[in-house]
Amino acid sequence: MDSSIAAILLQDGVTQGAVYVLIALALVLVFSVTRIIFIPQGEFVAFGAMTIAALQMNKAPLTALLLLVLGALTFATETATVLRNPVRRQRARRDLPVQAGKYLLYPLAVYGFTMLLAPRTLSPALQVGLTLAIVVPMGPMLYRLVYLPLERASVLVLLIASVALHLALVGLGLLIFGAEGYRSAPLTDAQFAIGTQVIPGQNLLVLGTAVVAIGALYLYFGRTLSGKALKATAINSLGAQLVGIGTIQAGKLALTLAALIGAVCGVLIGPLTTISYDTGFLIALKGFVGAIFGGLASYPIAAAGALTVGVLDSFSSFWASAFKEVIVFTLIIPILIWRSLVSPHSDSDH
Repeated sequence: MDSSIAAILLQDGVTQGAVYVLIALALVLVFSVTRIIFIPQGEFVAFGAMTIAALQMNKAPLTALLLLVLGALTFATETATVLRNPVRRQRARRDLPVQAGKYLLYPLAVYGFTMLLAPRTLSPALQVGLTLAIVVPMGPMLYRLVYLPLERASVLVLLIASVALHLALVGLGLLIFGAEGYRSAPLTDAQFAIGTQVIPGQNLLVLGTAVVAIGALYLYFGRTLSGKALKATAINSLGAQLVGIGTIQAGKLALTLAALIGAVCGVLIGPLTTISYDTGFLIALKGFVGAIFGGLASYPIAAAGALTVGVLDSFSSFWASAFKEVIVFTLIIPILIWRSLVSPHSDSDH
């Protein structure tokens, strides 16, 4: 291997690592706030990538129909909850119209716009905006349908629910998009030369988005009221409840941010690799390895770990492409051993 090949592999590794960083941050965010190991994070990546690919082919993505169905199910669940609860029943006239707007009118409007705009040639900004409008609201809807009824369950039960949701979404992805893989067009065709290296603008867009997202999350948690509320919920859920912070709203917000990050990752990585209905799981699993570096608690360590995974993945594909997945995922074993030795724990931990 000469220096030019090493530079190309490093460039690809950092680009992939930037995507894994975003996924790792989303996994840490969801787990710290809700205790959910969010295995379906990869499905948001796949849905985002394949939705924008369908729009670029002037096809109406069926994820818009999925959003409509999820919205109807969520509204039905909310209505049943309101009618069963005597306290909330008194506020039904105020609450139900709001829920209808969020879970019925919004998905219906998005579905209508998608059917109207899909046959036309859209600008990249409009394609990205419509993709996010379709995929991101699925996060809080899935939280309401799947995780909220299990709010007080153990981490193991929540993990089982995550596995079940992952399998359901993979099956829906196969039904919606088929078994064929998709690769979206780059959002920019620009190229930049640094010495003998040519860096595609898409790679720089991935890196720039990762940096901006990390900075935005830092400012969000440190400067905004809702961000501080999420942080408080992550540190002490019971204490947050006692001071009036709604843990249900915190969970919905965490899943919304996770869906946003996943959809953005799908939009960014779609031009770099072929995405099929089940590809997202493998991408999210590599982000999970990075998140394990930080014990699903530390954002900086998780980011550094995810970047390491990306670089290792790139170089492994050159040295031993047939075993690159084995090499990357074997990395989790020494990490878990190390964390079990340095992390304080007791027999009462569960």
